[in-house]
Amino acid sequence: MTPDTEYRYNRLTWPEMNEAIARQPVVVLPTGSTEQHGRHLPLDTDLFLTESICLEVGRRAAGRALILPAIPYGLNMHHIDFPGTIHIEPEVFIAYCLNVTKSVAYHGFQKILLVNGHGSNMPLVDIVARKTVLGTHSLCAAVGYMSLVMDAFREVQETPVIAHADELETSLYLYLAPERVQMERAVPGSDVMGEHLSSDSTSNYPVRFSDIWGRWTTDGVHGDPTVATADKGKVIYEAAVEGLLRVVNEWRAWPIGERRDQHSTPVQSDIRW
Repeated sequence: MTPDTEYRYNRLTWPEMNEAIARQPVVVLPTGSTEQHGRHLPLDTDLFLTESICLEVGRRAAGRALILPAIPYGLNMHHIDFPGTIHIEPEVFIAYCLNVTKSVAYHGFQKILLVNGHGSNMPLVDIVARKTVLGTHSLCAAVGYMSLVMDAFREVQETPVIAHADELETSLYLYLAPERVQMERAVPGSDVMGEHLSSDSTSNYPVRFSDIWGRWTTDGVHGDPTVATADKGKVIYEAAVEGLLRVVNEWRAWPIGERRDQHSTPVQSDIRW
């Protein structure tokens, strides 16, 4: 692996980093979690799946993407009744990720992309991206990898609920590391679902709501992992990698426009929020 082809941010030396800055790849920050994923999946599910997808994008991007070490924790208090779950307060998560993106921007990288694999992190990474844009001269965006795979997944999907430790996540883990998945312990989730919301409302519902999981499940599953297969996982993986690669290419080419103030009188530019 040469400095021109190295896609892992922390494998470069500081002189090599200067060369990378000159190339202006998209710097990708994967975000996941360490939380329960049913009786059949490891605690690293969100982290492992997201990081695996991002690293493969780095491999295929041929110098157009540089992958940061992943953030392994997130907002998880709703899962805290299950042993092993790690929770980070939202304000702490936002501040920590923002310090990372600001550091990247400080060094001269112009395009940053947060790639998230944990549902409860999505509103937080959106705020991180917005605050990075407002506080630096770089552009920063956020995407959840699952949003890139749904069209492909629907071609093989057997169950209606896609949420947590479900058919999708279990299939993807089975494809990437089947030896870690305990399919004999997989059970369908005891989901509580209504017309407008569920016990852990997904994008299928107009009302956003996440109850404390210890109130409504003893298994930690939302969806049905029992029909998961590695073949489905391959479909999901390729859709995620190819979709994210297209996002990286579009984001890298995205123009940074000149900012033009429209006030007709002087502003108090020393005010800081």
